Amino acid sequence: MRVMVKFTIPTQETNPLVEDGSIGQTMQTMIGNLQPEAAYFCHVDGKRGGYLVANVEEGAELVTKIEPFFLQLGAQIETFPVMNADELGAGLQSL
Repeated sequence: MRVMVKFTIPTQETNPLVEDGSIGQTMQTMIGNLQPEAAYFCHVDGKRGGYLVANVEEGAELVTKIEPFFLQLGAQIETFPVMNADELGAGLQSL
């Protein structure tokens, strides 16, 4: 199942990680764990954040892949099932 993860991380709480330079390694570790096929970083609702698209075999995998965002960054997370154009086409063909 392909999932889009929208995340925001609180600015005040993560400023020390930016200042000491550790946020880059923290993000690399978490993104490496999730192994997204696409990753976009931007301001989301006035906070640091972004969008990640990852493929997960089972919904339970989201626990181990997303929990570090909560624990290490205090992130707010939303997940959405998504599909690419080929998958949409296949679904429309079966209607």
